[in-house]
Amino acid sequence: MTEATPSPTLTLDAVRAAAARIGSHLPVTPTEASPRLSEITGCSVVLKLENQHLTGSFKERGALNKLLSLGEAERRAGVIAMSAGNHAQAVACHATRLGIRSVIVMPSFTPFTKVERTESLGARVELHGETLSDAAAYAQELAAREGLVFVHPYDDPLIAAGQGTAALELLDAAPDLEMLVVPVGGGGLIGGMAVAAKALKPDIAVIGVECAMFPSMRQALAGQPITCGGATIADGIAVKAPGAVTLPLVRRHVDAVVEVGEPRLEEAVYRLATVQKLVAEGAGAAGLAAVLDDPERFRGKRVGIVVSGGNIDARILAQVLTRGLVYEGRMVRLRIGITDAPGALARVARLLGETGANIVEVHHQRLFHDVPVRMAEIDVVLETRGRSHVQRLVAHMEDAGFPTELMTDIS
Repeated sequence: MTEATPSPTLTLDAVRAAAARIGSHLPVTPTEASPRLSEITGCSVVLKLENQHLTGSFKERGALNKLLSLGEAERRAGVIAMSAGNHAQAVACHATRLGIRSVIVMPSFTPFTKVERTESLGARVELHGETLSDAAAYAQELAAREGLVFVHPYDDPLIAAGQGTAALELLDAAPDLEMLVVPVGGGGLIGGMAVAAKALKPDIAVIGVECAMFPSMRQALAGQPITCGGATIADGIAVKAPGAVTLPLVRRHVDAVVEVGEPRLEEAVYRLATVQKLVAEGAGAAGLAAVLDDPERFRGKRVGIVVSGGNIDARILAQVLTRGLVYEGRMVRLRIGITDAPGALARVARLLGETGANIVEVHHQRLFHDVPVRMAEIDVVLETRGRSHVQRLVAHMEDAGFPTELMTDIS
């Protein structure tokens, strides 16, 4: 595999050519206004739903543009990609549909469900290495050994042009947008979209969003050493280095790149699910996270937010939703002191029921808490109607003679 070279000449024409190339293969994804998110954020929110692609992310645009651009000899040779996520599925899906052999190299730690899904789309999956770098090096070896065409996840002008077609659709549906907020990993999506958006509407502000644990694009733009790493819910944008193709595009066309922390990313996933009834992965929710994190930047503006993907693990989504209930005070843990005597627990349950709380769990402690021998403590997990309801509930228990402490941080 040869290294990608910088391509500052990526133009609106290249994005339009990509749109013409892939247009008959991919449906236009929805663009929809969100009045409820607009109320929460203080700006007029318009969502571009890239999570509605067949494989659940925007990656299909760039992968398909690259595959359709291959010559006959390259198609016969086949393609190879390195990915543990959305790019793998996009390449596998469209290579199979076009009759092109595909090989996907994934790190050995890749969850089996992702391996199985990629194989079901027609790719040959090779598991190799303990890191993404190991897998990438092995993919290069395989490409050279088997004569395969390498399909990079972001550092390729054809990939960036394909991703940029999302901006053409978004501005066609919502031409009055004043700001565009796009997740940033390697930079293919924001690079392509920024080129198209700025050419069509020079005064539009393009804002990129990175997760705080992987601020590689911001650091590269600032000429700083790149230091990143950690466990993030936004694994789709957890990229340790921007591309040689994409970095110049971002430097030239993007107004600012901001970063958001894990709590805000979780909140954005929660808000999209509960307010918009929309499933988004952590990276896919990064645009909304940025607006929630810095509302003054966007206040009163008409803002297009790209929901770049929806492939979130069901277990992670369940945890985010539960933690969101805790944050809103709709699920709490109380520690209640009672006399260690028959009927005391039943009375507590009756009092809680009188307030309208629903008991989820009860843990009765006699031995391990610092309480007198004739006393006991119970930890009760409750479903409530919200924070004001919790305050009334605690006061009701205290008035009835049961010392009650709120153990859940709902600040």
